[in-house]
Amino acid sequence: MVSARSPTLTTITLFVVVFAVETVARLLGVFPALFVLAPPVTTNPWTIVTSVYAHSGPVHLLWNAIALLLPGFILEHQTSELRYHAFFVAAGATAGVAEITIGPLLGSPAGVLGASGAVFAFIGYLLSANRLAEAAIGGVELSGRTQLLAFVILAIAVTVATGQPGVALIAHFTGFLVGLLAGRAHLLRRSPDRSVPSSR
Repeated sequence: MVSARSPTLTTITLFVVVFAVETVARLLGVFPALFVLAPPVTTNPWTIVTSVYAHSGPVHLLWNAIALLLPGFILEHQTSELRYHAFFVAAGATAGVAEITIGPLLGSPAGVLGASGAVFAFIGYLLSANRLAEAAIGGVELSGRTQLLAFVILAIAVTVATGQPGVALIAHFTGFLVGLLAGRAHLLRRSPDRSVPSSR
């Protein structure tokens, strides 16, 4: 059941609100300065956050909203609202910065916006933090470097499989890898409620 205070629905609402503000910003000619993350980041540092919630058009917004629904609803039952939103922004910002840093070297445009890096982080988190993954990884002795290599290979495979022309592939790869690593560390796991005494 979806709560009225669902952070997933709150995030999608933010997508819509930001898109409405984007429309005005386009008319005023200030859209790139407010919403497009581009190098150097120090010129418009707020775009590290605003770009995560901004979209290039209604179809872009719709696809990211649809992609967020399932992993978002699952993850919000495993973590707090604060951790949910903080991870979404942090993962999306990290993916965006990676895209504008590495993407131009591979021929990608210098600017980026959209939530797909954060959505891929949610998917990666759920893949590595579930019980099946725990059993599979826990049953095999792997060094930290080997696990990291396996996650990088998996992130490359997912990025290639979902890649399309004009898509921020570096952001998708980075988001997915961040999610895999965060899930392995159970970064979003709720803290135990210390106010309730434990039974013996």
